[in-house]
Amino acid sequence: MSWPEDALSRDETIITSFRPHWKLLFIPFVWFVGVLVVIGLSFGFVSSLAPWISLIVLLAGLYLVVRPLVNWWFTRYVLTSERLITRQGLIAQSGVEIPLERITNVNFSQTVFERMLGAGDLLIESAGSSGQSSFSNIPRPDQFQTTLYKIREQRTIELSGRSVAPTETTTEFKPHAADSIKRLAELRDQGLISAEEYEEKRMKLLDEI
Repeated sequence: MSWPEDALSRDETIITSFRPHWKLLFIPFVWFVGVLVVIGLSFGFVSSLAPWISLIVLLAGLYLVVRPLVNWWFTRYVLTSERLITRQGLIAQSGVEIPLERITNVNFSQTVFERMLGAGDLLIESAGSSGQSSFSNIPRPDQFQTTLYKIREQRTIELSGRSVAPTETTTEFKPHAADSIKRLAELRDQGLISAEEYEEKRMKLLDEI
């Protein structure tokens, strides 16, 4: 299941996209084997009740096996050049989007067993209302932390480098020149300098701007 391109902005690109670690499928697999064993035993020892037992076990299997599998399949973690995205759910969906420039800290944790499997959890701290966001059962959380820091740094540099250059037609008065012109006008109005002297000095000040 690829990430929909229409969910990205114009210049946004996908860095990496993945589902939770496969260890989440271990328990559903055990339940699946158990369902098959129970159904087989029900036909071998209690033949008269086998259809009903099989139906009950099958319904339980749908909940214990299919539900976790669907949740795993429809949970996605997506790191783009602009944000970190999570999506969960098949019909009723939920998710989190964190702009990279708002991420302040990323911590990962692993138990000994998770380290052997290459799984772990991420705790992402970000500025704003979201505060902390926890991402559980991430494949290779240490590598993903490094990648996230690197992309965040690139994003920060990109945003800081964006500046609007002034156009050639823009006129900006320096504060000291504007004050000098104002004082000259007051001297002219008081009769201390002539209109010709005021105009001459005003033009010199304007040339300095």
